[in-house]
Amino acid sequence: MRFLPSFLDEIRARVPVSEVVGRRVKLQRKGREFVGLSPFTNEKTPSFTVNDQKQFYHCFSSGQHGDIFKFLTEVEGLTFPEAVERLADDAGLDVPKMTPADAVKEKKRASLFDVMEAAAAWYQDQLQASVGSDALRYLQGRGLSRDIISAFKLGYAPRGRHGLKAHLAAAGVSQEQMAEAGLLVTGDDIAVSFDRFRDRVMFPIPDARGRVIAFGGRALSAEAQAKYLNSPETPLFHKGHVLYNYASARKSAHDIGTVIVAEGYMDVIALSAAGFANAVAPLGTALTERQVHLLWRLSPNPVLCFDGDKAGVRAAERALDVTLPMLAPGRSLNFAFLPQGQDPDDLIRAEGRQAMAAVISAARPLVDVLWAREAARPLETPEQRAAFEVDLGKAIATIGDEGVKHHYRQAIRDRLRDLWRPRPSMKTGAGGKAISRGPWGSVQDWTSLRRAHLGDVTPRQYTRKPPGPEPATDPSADFVQSQNWQHQKLADDGKGGRAPQLEGRRIATILLALINHPRLVEIHAEELSDLEIESAELDRLRRQIIDIAALAATLEDVAIDTQLREQGFGSALDRLADMAARGGDWFAAADAAFEDAEIGWRQAVARQKRAMTLTAELAAAELALGDDMTDLNFERLKDAQGALESFEGNEARIDGFGLSSGRGKRQSGG
Repeated sequence: MRFLPSFLDEIRARVPVSEVVGRRVKLQRKGREFVGLSPFTNEKTPSFTVNDQKQFYHCFSSGQHGDIFKFLTEVEGLTFPEAVERLADDAGLDVPKMTPADAVKEKKRASLFDVMEAAAAWYQDQLQASVGSDALRYLQGRGLSRDIISAFKLGYAPRGRHGLKAHLAAAGVSQEQMAEAGLLVTGDDIAVSFDRFRDRVMFPIPDARGRVIAFGGRALSAEAQAKYLNSPETPLFHKGHVLYNYASARKSAHDIGTVIVAEGYMDVIALSAAGFANAVAPLGTALTERQVHLLWRLSPNPVLCFDGDKAGVRAAERALDVTLPMLAPGRSLNFAFLPQGQDPDDLIRAEGRQAMAAVISAARPLVDVLWAREAARPLETPEQRAAFEVDLGKAIATIGDEGVKHHYRQAIRDRLRDLWRPRPSMKTGAGGKAISRGPWGSVQDWTSLRRAHLGDVTPRQYTRKPPGPEPATDPSADFVQSQNWQHQKLADDGKGGRAPQLEGRRIATILLALINHPRLVEIHAEELSDLEIESAELDRLRRQIIDIAALAATLEDVAIDTQLREQGFGSALDRLADMAARGGDWFAAADAAFEDAEIGWRQAVARQKRAMTLTAELAAAELALGDDMTDLNFERLKDAQGALESFEGNEARIDGFGLSSGRGKRQSGG
């Protein structure tokens, strides 16, 4: 059974080699490649490598080398058609059957590559001839050297209507082939076909293998209807499936570890001329899903570089919306914005390569851009703030990967908590309205947001760590010794108030109940994710519990306690159990009936939420009194203190609570 080469190429483009090999070989990332023990020999030292960018695996011990199809035939014993069918299913493609007509079509398609190469060579010759002198002066005026012009095979399409057509016809190329390659303008209403590109600087567009499949033409005349003109869709060229300079940028992106995405041909060429050989660009359209997948083949975190104008902002927003549903662990986008009114060529020529490098190094992660986009609105009224949170939630809900979605929710919750938290920097606006500047400074427009992103106001939890290995630590020791934990522990030392002590006990009880009754994690996953926990270490334990539960096939028998102890949280778990026991919170123990554990857990969560609200109100009252020491603010402070003390001094009682666990009396739901 034969398959169209273009169909096999499509599968290769969609299915990474590491994904296929990783099902049979335990792989570890090493630089831009993966390594593992050879499936072909019995070895103890890894000599087997996988390279997604180059789409192959190589075994140094046996000499075996191949792509995803060969791997399945060699390792799993599948026939080639069986391997194609399995991988097509992985890629989400239907397997077409090659008919005689398909064979003819594929042969014609292969011949079109020769036609495009001949056209590219002719355009190059015209640029160097007298007819192309104006085009050559234009390129040199843009700062392009002869070496760069040659490297990108730039050319010129003369003004005449039949120059390329006559040249290719003399070489034996039929008008049908020229039209199919997108080089001629034809139609029922056109008596004589003519060259599509005229009086334009020509940019050959190669495919992933470096073969010319299309052209982009930049008009030299100011009267031209379109400044840039691309080839139409052809058997070789599908605009949304291609990135300009992809083949040439592959090696550099692999070596450097990232890829830069600019907005157009000249941006890519200017970047390459300045030493950024890892630059690519979409072809005059918004970034597509297919192009994002191509970028991820080069780097897990490409840098999208946009002009610092409204069009650049809109392009960033479109890229954000396209990519959110596709996010996966370790795969995202970073965003870099150029100064207002400048493109890469302008910036490099005005300020040099280092200025461009500074813009790229200041690129922000996708979560920052999502936050900035939604925050670029008035946030003065409760309704406006509620709409802000709703829109953030809707955007996050589009993320397909549940793990990534969970961490986005956590990151946005952290920022919202910081944004709404009262702080001394709050200013009074017109009419006495309090306007919070938030963690990013002004939220009135993109420009100020980007300035804030690049300044020194990055929230503490997102500050980049200095390079170097992480220090080896005992997570349990770090957990127990943390300042927050010490502040919240129940210690009879006469220090600290009742509120922080009960705060620590409630969180300890909530987490312990989850550990001893894993079904609570599944039933109350959303509420658990939304729960506010001030202590970073306790919050880390909460996330670890969620991760363990998420990876379990079933929560009936999963031993969260055992897994946490294996990860080094033993002493922390003992402290949790001690705090819950001393507080009389028996429902969190493993021997409590699940019905009682759920009732007690829900009661503890409700009280924790109420405590957080009252604590926030107390903080706001303290801040108000500090700003303006009036009798009214003093009374507000006393009321807030009294409400919190009254709440912490009263424990809820639930009739019948504990009967399922053999406890006949009413018990504390603390």
